[in-house]
Amino acid sequence: MIGLFLVLAAAFLVTYVMIPWFITRLRDAGIVGKDMNKAQHPEIPEMGGLAIVGGFIVGVLLSIALTTFHLVAFQIDLTIVLASLSTVLIMAVIGLIDDLFLIRQHVKALLPLFASLPLVAVSAGVTHMDLPILGTVDFGLFYPIILIPLAITGASNATNMLAGFNGLEAGLGVVMCSTVGVIAYFQGNIEAVIISFAMLGALIAFLRFNWFPAKILIGDVGTLTIGAVVATSVIVGNVERAGIILILPFFVELFLKLRGGLKEQSWCGIKGGKLVCEKLGKVYGLGRLVMHLTGGVSEKGLVLVLISVEVLFALVALAFTVRLF
Repeated sequence: MIGLFLVLAAAFLVTYVMIPWFITRLRDAGIVGKDMNKAQHPEIPEMGGLAIVGGFIVGVLLSIALTTFHLVAFQIDLTIVLASLSTVLIMAVIGLIDDLFLIRQHVKALLPLFASLPLVAVSAGVTHMDLPILGTVDFGLFYPIILIPLAITGASNATNMLAGFNGLEAGLGVVMCSTVGVIAYFQGNIEAVIISFAMLGALIAFLRFNWFPAKILIGDVGTLTIGAVVATSVIVGNVERAGIILILPFFVELFLKLRGGLKEQSWCGIKGGKLVCEKLGKVYGLGRLVMHLTGGVSEKGLVLVLISVEVLFALVALAFTVRLF
């Protein structure tokens, strides 16, 4: 347990130290984005997800060092850990390219398929899954060839879709990574715990600077990486049931976004210092739905509502897996 805490702590410290440096350098380089949920639309340094990726890498590499030199009681499957790291880093590169050059939406939706190849190559996970209602289903060759690429692609695009508010992406990532990490720990899947906890530590540090009012924005390099980590840890940890439950709010977001042709922004309007979406016909996302139902809400309040919803799904996932309740 101490070794896992060290992984989380190392990721936290590295990200925490890197972010102030990134804030200055990104602003100097003109890599900024307008915060559309503020009345004055201030320009904030973006691509802060690079610091998250840096912390994640250090956390994972530390786990390898600790086990290689027998400094901890647990051992890990090095092949699985390195394949997982490769998948996440490929996804981070895709996000970085998108931040810099704006990849077309349909291309960005397909590129994560290539990020899944390291996991496919090492046959990560097991082919049978314990699914709600259906029970245990063995997917055979269909699992590595089809389901793993779909999981990486779907999760990465999902976390990139439910975004756009200070602290939301990192906050949702904290809930998902901590949930998958706890479940994997109780089930003895150490590799999944390491992947989840390394990202968890980095995200907690990032929240310190990304919470309202944000000093830095996460960028696609961050959102796509979060999705890749969640999907990878679910696959490696064989906790697909929990993964399906955790991703359900994102499916709702997708449904609502489809109503707007996937072209509408998460923000709608600002009135009296609150985010508003007065017309039901313009509800094109969970954020807008909260705005409409509340008649206007602060950005911080909206983010807390959405994170609370994800916490409820996390509790359901825990109940169906670890059976703490």
